[in-house]
Amino acid sequence: MTAPERRQWIDVAKGVCILLVVLWHVIMKHYLQVGWRLPVPLPGLWGTFGEQLLPLRMPVFFAISGMLAAGAVARTWSATARSRVAKFLYLYALWFGVHTAVLWSLPGFDTLAARGVADIVEQLTVTPTNLWYLMALAVYFVVARSTRTLPAVAVLLPAFALSAVAASGLLAAPGNRGQLYQNLLFFLAGVRFRPWIDRWARSATMRTFGTCVTAYLILVAVMRLAGAERWFGVWPLISGVAVAAGIAGAVQLARLRRLSGALAGLGRNTLPIYVIHMPLLALFDAALRGPFSGAGPAVQLALAVTLPVALTALLVLACLTLHRGALAAGGHWLFTLPDRRARPTSAQRAPVEQPTVEMPVLRPPAAQSPTVRLPIIRPVRGATAGRPAPGRHASGGGGTY
Repeated sequence: MTAPERRQWIDVAKGVCILLVVLWHVIMKHYLQVGWRLPVPLPGLWGTFGEQLLPLRMPVFFAISGMLAAGAVARTWSATARSRVAKFLYLYALWFGVHTAVLWSLPGFDTLAARGVADIVEQLTVTPTNLWYLMALAVYFVVARSTRTLPAVAVLLPAFALSAVAASGLLAAPGNRGQLYQNLLFFLAGVRFRPWIDRWARSATMRTFGTCVTAYLILVAVMRLAGAERWFGVWPLISGVAVAAGIAGAVQLARLRRLSGALAGLGRNTLPIYVIHMPLLALFDAALRGPFSGAGPAVQLALAVTLPVALTALLVLACLTLHRGALAAGGHWLFTLPDRRARPTSAQRAPVEQPTVEMPVLRPPAAQSPTVRLPIIRPVRGATAGRPAPGRHASGGGGTY
């Protein structure tokens, strides 16, 4: 696999994940709220389909984000704090205000939204909303940077325990707080296992992908049949298999030139889709739920089959259109932290050596060529998920990115 192909699979994976995030929100927050009067359980099938992907969407997102953040984690705080911490906290606070303003006027929309001053304080600090992925990126980077000199096992084992405890329901996790606990493991694994992930992607074949998908489906089926969703350690282990399958699948999609180009384009623009789609979905729901609920049998049957995909595509297109319009109008500050510092002239610029701290990274046993630090791809997706799946701390009322 060539270097461009390696970069392509990363963008493809992010593009697929953001589509699945929007699809899940469409299903849970609009589609299943419609008053269906059908002789066949099509809405339930869509809901079941979305639930089976819960262990995949955000773990894959965070594993990739961690892998691409590894270089920044090894640099100094002064070199990375603004771009890796301040930026995402700023974006969370900014879009929290936008979401709150829209959702305040739409109390019938089923999602976590502030209804008073106490809610605002809580959701800005300890119980994040649908925008929790942005807060998670900032928090996870601080954790990864602060533990960079520790052995990988000393970092990953506590993260696994935290994920398992949260998924087992043994830790109070209202709203999307549980998602913060559960997904730290995959970000740190991306940072520490970067050489392994790169090797896995290089060696992945269609057969590998098929094997991983089969293993994942079997494990999910056994988990559901045994009612093991809350068994300690089951959820992070299944999510680990899902990450392996997701990466192998993204590599295969990256080899399909036309499709991969479109998906990679989405993967490079996950942030506007992520921050804009929920308020738009709330407006669509307010306008369409009543007419769809009152439609005739033939119309409802057609909607039951096509609505999740059609509305997901419409929302993504609308988000990208609004993003382009905002940038054209000078709204760059909506998607990145404004830089008010004076920019030096070319004559004033001088290269500054930043000391690099080596971080313990688990490497494959085979000899590795020097690792090239990749710049982190900014989430222009870190699930979120709507109503929790049975026995699962998904984003209570707020949704998983």
